[in-house]
Amino acid sequence: MAEPDAPTPAMPQPTEQHRKLHVLAGEWEGEEKLSPSPWGPGGAAFGRYSGRIAMDGLYVVQDYTEEKNGRVVFRGHGLFGWDAQKAACAWYWFDSMGQIPAQPSYGHWQGETLTFESSFPQGRGRYSFRFTGADEHTFQLENSFDGGATYTTLMEGHYRRKSV
Repeated sequence: MAEPDAPTPAMPQPTEQHRKLHVLAGEWEGEEKLSPSPWGPGGAAFGRYSGRIAMDGLYVVQDYTEEKNGRVVFRGHGLFGWDAQKAACAWYWFDSMGQIPAQPSYGHWQGETLTFESSFPQGRGRYSFRFTGADEHTFQLENSFDGGATYTTLMEGHYRRKSV
């Protein structure tokens, strides 16, 4: 006689921490200011990203392009999620610079600002999303090459959501 099938375990459901990341979903665009760096002379740029809620609400997938003088000069792909073991948001980032991240950047909310931090062989990075309304946020990318004692702003952007 055949045994009845074992019950199927319930699929994970998004928590409040997952749902907080959904604010990143939508079509966003805005002006950016880049500082001179080893990667380029800096100056004005225009950024666009598309964020979509994926995998039953557990992640937000991000595709980003940066334009200077009317042409795309940089591309990125991100994945935001919640790491319950670390009790932190996690952000995996891949871009046209070609570096494979050793691990995600981890972050926390303070009010309406979500700040991630990472370490890499040359230094540290800090990435802040500050929401100034339902459809606006600023993003600041900072680097430190002295163990985190001081940070220098590499890029600042001000984005508006065009659609959800």
